[in-house]
Amino acid sequence: MRFRQNTTAALFFFMLLMLAPVSVYATEETRHQIEEAEREKENMESQLDETRENLDELNEQKSSLEGTLSNLNTELSQVSNHLSELETQIADKEAEIEETNQMIEVANQELEDAIAVKDAQYESMKMQIKFMYEKSDSLYLEMFFSSGSFGELLNRNDYIEQLSAYQQKTLQEYQETQEKIEEIAAQLEMAKAQLEADKGELDNYRVQVVAEQSKVSGLVSQANNSLNATSSQISDAEAAALAYEQQIKQQEENLAALRAKLAEEMRMAELAAQSSWRDISEVHFAEGDRYLLANLIYCEAGAEPYSGQVAVGSVVINRVLSAVYPDTIVGVIYQSGQFSPVGSGRLALALAEGRATASCYQAADEVMSGTTNVGTCVYFRTPVDGIAPRYTIGGHIFY
Repeated sequence: MRFRQNTTAALFFFMLLMLAPVSVYATEETRHQIEEAEREKENMESQLDETRENLDELNEQKSSLEGTLSNLNTELSQVSNHLSELETQIADKEAEIEETNQMIEVANQELEDAIAVKDAQYESMKMQIKFMYEKSDSLYLEMFFSSGSFGELLNRNDYIEQLSAYQQKTLQEYQETQEKIEEIAAQLEMAKAQLEADKGELDNYRVQVVAEQSKVSGLVSQANNSLNATSSQISDAEAAALAYEQQIKQQEENLAALRAKLAEEMRMAELAAQSSWRDISEVHFAEGDRYLLANLIYCEAGAEPYSGQVAVGSVVINRVLSAVYPDTIVGVIYQSGQFSPVGSGRLALALAEGRATASCYQAADEVMSGTTNVGTCVYFRTPVDGIAPRYTIGGHIFY
């Protein structure tokens, strides 16, 4: 009776153990893919933000260059208008100079004529003076003795006085003409010199304005080049932003697919927790299972302590025992997307070269005999936030 009670208790305990809920988490490969995809998406979003900031800066720079270019074009237009005004003033000055030159030519001719008159007057006055100097004494005596009366003498004396007055007047006119000629010539020379100075000053100013115009034109050309370069950079940035947006959209689609896969794996894990389990004695191991399992343990836990190697082997055997997973070691190990060394080709290389160590073979033998150090765990991976493991052995967590 006591034996029956112990047997019933043991059976009841075994049933509780089989029905105990198994933690429902994604497989290592899927979780890793999701994490990588999320990191890539965050990186792309960061790059997109940087590209958009750069695009904003480039647009501000473009607006500034457009404003600068507009101001420079306005300034260039003002300089051109000013230059046109100066050219008109220069043309007017040149016309005035030409008119003054003609006036000077006329004045020079008048001056030559006046000098000729002056010279004639001068010669006449010299002859009169010479005559008066040589004949004055005898002339006055002749006038005195030849006069028939005192009245006639007075008349002759009036003539002499008129002649003397005429000579004085002629001399004064000669002097005035000389002074006038000199004044006119001086004024014309001053006017000509002033006009020449004005022309030189305007020419110099025109050179300065042309230089200023060249400078403004250079700045306009430089601003145009900078604007074109900035526009090209904006086009490149817009293209980069569009590419990042498309990549992010694709990454979101990939994440959605991975999360759907995760949900399916969680469903399978929950199903495994609720399904029936076989006993190790019911499993038929095929030839080559030991070799395959030992090399998988080597790939997944070759650098782990022996307990870690046993734990990885236990996960494989637990799946073989679960009704949810394939019922052979080959089926479990090669089930799509379950063990990363299969997908990466590391397992194939290990199998080809027989890399499994003696401890890996020992762990395979131990778990194939029914030993487990991780209970009914069917998943393992490196530690990660968000998973509360049932066991932590070496560098892996088991759940």
